[in-house]
Amino acid sequence: MIALVYGMVLALLIPIAVACRRTDVWHLLAGFTSLSTKVAVLMLVVSVVRDDWMIGLVGVIILSVGNAGLMLLANLLWGSEP
Repeated sequence: MIALVYGMVLALLIPIAVACRRTDVWHLLAGFTSLSTKVAVLMLVVSVVRDDWMIGLVGVIILSVGNAGLMLLANLLWGSEP
């Protein structure tokens, strides 16, 4: 189970590398959306391992609401470009 958590943490480095390398706003938003989804899933795994359902609840809220705000921001930015 610990190897799974370490693997998930290593998978978090991929969108961080994409966000640091690109300057285009769409690549940044896609990288941060991927990062937030992976962190939420990691929170769910940790909550099951620790048997702490409050952490899991926060992970579910991030999965259901967190990316919606980021996609709304992307839509507003895309609509304002000439």
